[in-house]
Amino acid sequence: MVTEKDVQHIAGLADVGIDDKELGTFTHQFNAILEYFDILDRVEGNGQATRDLYNILREDEIEPSLPQEDVLRNAPAQEDGFIKAPRVM
Repeated sequence: MVTEKDVQHIAGLADVGIDDKELGTFTHQFNAILEYFDILDRVEGNGQATRDLYNILREDEIEPSLPQEDVLRNAPAQEDGFIKAPRVM
């Protein structure tokens, strides 16, 4: 059983802010999820599931690409022959 202290600890590890008003709700939800896992653990199975698997991937086909000038013409910004994108922080 998950306690409110456990939920606070998990929230701290995940860097998620949970205020005291939400603590009871999250504790109840955690325990409900764990109850579902208990139910799944009790389900009896007869081994491996049977399912036909198919490879839906196609073979690679070499095709000519667009000329660099056409690609850069559609780019919102460019620099030194490359598409310029905003910096990711």
